[in-house]
Amino acid sequence: MSTSTQIVDQHAHIEPGEIAIGVVIGRASEYFDFFVYGIASVLVFPAVFFPFVSRLEGALYAFTIFAFAFIARPFGTIAFMSLQKRFGREGKLTAALFLLGVSTAGIAFLPTYSRLGGASIVLLSLFRIAQGIALGGSWDGLPSLLALNAPQHRRGWYAMLGQLGAPIGFLIASGLFAYLLANLDNIDFLDWGWRYPFYVAFAINVVALFARLRLVSTEEYARLLDANELEPAKVSELVRSQGANLIVGAFAALASFALFHLVTIFPLSWISLYSVRSVSEFLVVQMVGAVLAASGTVASGVLADRIGRRRMLGGLATMIAVFSGFSPILLGGGRLGQDLFILLGFTLLGLSYGQASGTVTANLPLKFRYTGAALTSDLAWLFGAAFAPLVVLGLSANFGLAYVSVYLLSGAACTLAALGANRALRFLDSD
Repeated sequence: MSTSTQIVDQHAHIEPGEIAIGVVIGRASEYFDFFVYGIASVLVFPAVFFPFVSRLEGALYAFTIFAFAFIARPFGTIAFMSLQKRFGREGKLTAALFLLGVSTAGIAFLPTYSRLGGASIVLLSLFRIAQGIALGGSWDGLPSLLALNAPQHRRGWYAMLGQLGAPIGFLIASGLFAYLLANLDNIDFLDWGWRYPFYVAFAINVVALFARLRLVSTEEYARLLDANELEPAKVSELVRSQGANLIVGAFAALASFALFHLVTIFPLSWISLYSVRSVSEFLVVQMVGAVLAASGTVASGVLADRIGRRRMLGGLATMIAVFSGFSPILLGGGRLGQDLFILLGFTLLGLSYGQASGTVTANLPLKFRYTGAALTSDLAWLFGAAFAPLVVLGLSANFGLAYVSVYLLSGAACTLAALGANRALRFLDSD
């Protein structure tokens, strides 16, 4: 008897709680990979892959490669949707997570610039692109399935479960780096210590693969997806008939996605370049922020069910816009100001990001929901978060921290505009 058959026999029925656990595990593992690479782009890659330029230039080069995954992600989604049609959901998920594991392990074993020269930068770029393709391909439909099976009065609560993976992933990744920085000297950390989190990421991917296959391989999972028409759709048909909803859906989450990297990756780069405070100590502050973000994510589920998800997103976009005005003062205000920026920013991130997914994709017809939800998320990451560390660090380093405000304010404005457009689109659809 094959392994997949055994899994099916042992788990013929899927409870909603199992779907929720699968969503949290899957997203937490992806975000852990995500943040391991992001933190390494600040603390490691400028020194080991770009030692021939200044620290600032090295960070900007590293952030450029960081963005490659977000550019590649929609292509991965499209390519693996085609793969699913030929080899099924299990084959697609296994291939995607295998590619993610190989590319992550490849980075862990990658020789530095001093040993391999420019080829090390090329390989780092290729591994990063492979990570993006794999993350796009790893879409399993569980968040959409969970949303469709949520009780009418609990949709906000169920929507936040997948988003909970972000603060969990960041908490673990930053904790690992904080521990390594506190217990290794700089030479050992840059020589071999930084590779350890990538090894851990590879191991977590293996565990996550089996946890998700445990659900995906069951007949009940397939039946639920089929009953809800959650199958890959032709991208050309999706774009032609639902292009407006895709764009509006991506922009509706922009305030949250813009804030995402401006409280996680960017401030870490700013502190490492322009502050004398301990990076490991600052990571601990960010870990406290991650706990606040996780609490905010959970709270967002309760609040959204009481006041409505769209109203909540609009209110939080306004709050992020207000927060943007104080950001330069806080970041430039010494230790206390920096800590307040992190703690307030993470709290707002948890509340807003907890409901940022799927608010507009609910407008999509069921036959487009599976592919549309994946591509909307990909586009939101690309438009809102992909270039945030690169753009904000480059502008802030040369022209001042006021550009943190500009970036956050633009994201909030896009969200408010998209929510207004979504209301108009729904009105037209109802005519």
